[in-house]
Amino acid sequence: MLCSAQIDKDQLALAINKADEANTEKLKAYIWKRKSVASVEGTVKLTTITEFSYDSDGKLQTKVIDTESTVKKKGGIRGNIQENKAEDKMDYIAEALDIALSYTYMTKGQLLDFFGKATVAEKNGIIEATAQDVYVKGDKLTIRVDAATNLYIYKEFSSMLGKDPINGAIKYVKFSSGVNHGSSTLLNLPAQKMKIDAENLDYSQRVK
Repeated sequence: MLCSAQIDKDQLALAINKADEANTEKLKAYIWKRKSVASVEGTVKLTTITEFSYDSDGKLQTKVIDTESTVKKKGGIRGNIQENKAEDKMDYIAEALDIALSYTYMTKGQLLDFFGKATVAEKNGIIEATAQDVYVKGDKLTIRVDAATNLYIYKEFSSMLGKDPINGAIKYVKFSSGVNHGSSTLLNLPAQKMKIDAENLDYSQRVK
């Protein structure tokens, strides 16, 4: 097992970034959807479908294409109040998913900064790095990377959504072609007694 002192963290960060950038170039050929299921105390409350694609400038674009609530709407003023609360809940869910995306897709600068703070170790072909105060004071991020390819395997984070704690886990898998992608994200939002289970699916290559 290699300890942090034996690993050149700057070189490692650059190698991981290089592998990630090369992988992202391949991922730009795809359009895909994310199905996000939000549950409160184990009961499904809201399902959203979001479409993902990269634009001509290489920026990741997201567009909500469908939402489905299991909450039956009441009539009159109570219904309007309920609708406003539902919109607030949707905004909360959207913010939580945005936080998860910020840890999923990291820039070169963010990665270098992360490794500058991180403790790093390698065991059984997997590199694991953990750092605190990555984006905000008190947050924490752990990443696991395949030492052979320098591609992500798994990320785990804890952070804040406003004043509320949030934590999540992101799993990565490869297509048969070798393209790596975030396959699923599980978020816990204890202040709302909520969990969000998000899965990326329906990957299709753009028609050239």
